[in-house]
Amino acid sequence: MQLGRQQLLRGVRALVTHRGLRVAALVVAVALSLWNVERVPHTALLPAVVGLLPFAIGKYLLCPLRWHAISTSGRTRRWHLRAYAESEVLGLISPWHAGADLWRVHRLETIGVRRSSAAAEVALDRFVGAVGLVAAVVITGVTLPVTVIAVAAGAAAAVLVVALVVRRRRPSLTGRWPWPSPKVFAFGILLSIGYQATILGLLLGSIDAVGGSVPALQLIAVFGASQIAGVLPGVHGASPREGALVAGLASIGVSWTAAFGAVALTALLYWVPALLLGGSCLFLRWRGWFTEPRTGTP
Repeated sequence: MQLGRQQLLRGVRALVTHRGLRVAALVVAVALSLWNVERVPHTALLPAVVGLLPFAIGKYLLCPLRWHAISTSGRTRRWHLRAYAESEVLGLISPWHAGADLWRVHRLETIGVRRSSAAAEVALDRFVGAVGLVAAVVITGVTLPVTVIAVAAGAAAAVLVVALVVRRRRPSLTGRWPWPSPKVFAFGILLSIGYQATILGLLLGSIDAVGGSVPALQLIAVFGASQIAGVLPGVHGASPREGALVAGLASIGVSWTAAFGAVALTALLYWVPALLLGGSCLFLRWRGWFTEPRTGTP
């Protein structure tokens, strides 16, 4: 199991660092999303665009601001906005969205942050996002299974224990790892909840775009349940979260065609801001527009 995971990470690193592989994976992923949507008749543009706008704000503004809030790199908000947008393109074409994390670690290393500190910072940002996800699910009124609660509580306890042990036995590391204050941690959770709300808005727009309709309260419950399935590994557009969402929409009266179409359209719409924002930033970086001086961290 460990060997398979290491091979997967090596493959993702190759995807992140090799430009040809990135382009090929990008073309295949976008083509698959287009093929899925092409199978759905009567797709309207306006509702999809209306749902896409708040999502783009949530994904490419709220999430980078959360990362910036906990970061100890000393970079500006603009730097975090740009690096996060670049990472999302690579995340969408890699399993487990791992390419996004590897790219963010790489970007931090290029400005002089130690790899251990960079990895800890990105992991902490993911952890805050996960806590915000659980909080958003609870707000929707979905009853979490006991096993999910136990795993979440166990993970939180493990992170806390490791942090306390490291702080006591290796105090020199505390200067390298981010230690957000309770205020910053709470702020990050609020940003995560706001981001989850924008995903729900995108889903509403996609359902309307394919001619479906569903009661808002029932959709919120289905959305919350599908987000729980999102903790399982998968690739964009074909992950357990998408499968759970299709099944959930069908269970509350949406036709299978409309449910599949709405989820496929949502997966495709993810690409629009990713290519416009992240793709543009990557292209400009390749052309040498963005250069930052290295500033080593302790």
